[in-house]
Amino acid sequence: MNWLKKVFHREQSSTDVTNSILYNELTFYNQFIKDLLKAKEEVIIESPYLTTKRLKILIPIFTKLKKRNVRVFIITRDPKEHDEMMAEQSEAGICFFESAGHQVLLVNGRHHRKLAMIDRKVLWEGSLNILSQTYSRELMRRIESRELTNELFHFLKLNTLDVFNK
Repeated sequence: MNWLKKVFHREQSSTDVTNSILYNELTFYNQFIKDLLKAKEEVIIESPYLTTKRLKILIPIFTKLKKRNVRVFIITRDPKEHDEMMAEQSEAGICFFESAGHQVLLVNGRHHRKLAMIDRKVLWEGSLNILSQTYSRELMRRIESRELTNELFHFLKLNTLDVFNK
């Protein structure tokens, strides 16, 4: 059993998940938008779905980020993996991001992760589709930790993509 303890043991830091805060679908966006507006360098969002209803609310925020030269990366499902209605909304969202100068990375294979990393120091993870959520009951955990954000960044192998190394 000692091997199991070694596998799951890691040094706890003062910025570990014990200092995280949980949000639900009603409280998430207020804090998330505050975090976005504080971004100085980079925002990475993984959201499998994009809807025009949610993007109408968030477009002004992404426009402000672009004006401040904050790099925005959207990682989402290839629209071909959606039904017709969702594919149309996804395409519209992708067009917005690309025309605004943001980077969109399409993922195949039933992508379903929901997370965000802001300046590689604020990590959001949970069940809420950030760029599409409307009516569903969800949760998101906000963790302010460079260590854990970088851990996830490397775990997802984002460090191997040239687009993040510019």
